[in-house]
Amino acid sequence: MSYNNLLISQHDNILTITINRPNQLNALNKETILELAKAVTEGAVDPNIKTIILTGSGEKAFVAGADIKEFAHFGTEEGKTLSAFGHKTLFDLIENTTTPIVAAINGFALGGGLELAMACHIRVASSNARMGLPEVSLGVIPGYGGTQRLPQLIGKGRANELIFTAEMIKADKALELGLVNHVVELDQLLNKCDEIAAKIAKNSSTAIACSINAVNAGFKDGVNGFEQEIVQFGNCFGTDDFKEGTTAFIERRKANFNA
Repeated sequence: MSYNNLLISQHDNILTITINRPNQLNALNKETILELAKAVTEGAVDPNIKTIILTGSGEKAFVAGADIKEFAHFGTEEGKTLSAFGHKTLFDLIENTTTPIVAAINGFALGGGLELAMACHIRVASSNARMGLPEVSLGVIPGYGGTQRLPQLIGKGRANELIFTAEMIKADKALELGLVNHVVELDQLLNKCDEIAAKIAKNSSTAIACSINAVNAGFKDGVNGFEQEIVQFGNCFGTDDFKEGTTAFIERRKANFNA
């Protein structure tokens, strides 16, 4: 389908979704959130897609934040509804999608933009990237999962400092903190993401999906991650990929995963 705010491309087993609002530095508005949810969902159910890469158009911004003009006039209940909508519609969807999603952070990733990147499974940043959660400077807090995912990634104390100071950090600092997995030059960003995607594509999609479910379980209230690992481990034994993978190992050949 066609989108107003997204560009979609595919090569090999990789789907690339580009947020395309360059005049707004790719800021997230309601329409873009809905379109992203639709594109991610369609990519995740396509058996030919092994990895999704999410990036922003141009060389300035991944996503510079949420579109403040949409909610500057909101009251308390409208604010709660806005946050809940974002969580349910897109950010939780991305985190729990069992097709790996790689964020290619090609510039500013601020506020909702950094929250979007943090919801992805893997993050790669260009050397010109700048990241931060500036919400408290606007009299609000991160509302799309930032107060939860940032501490998970870099620890409570460091997350508190970034949130409380509204500091914007450079890519090398983000790498040092563990906020991103890799930093490369801008012209190599998508190549690096493609390289990671190619490595993922060699492996069992069903096992990767089970891995995502097990890893995420450890960060959910009331869920025992170890018990979920046992369940997902057992589920793998009933798959064609398990049969192929173990048979290939015994036969000393490379596995050929079709799923």
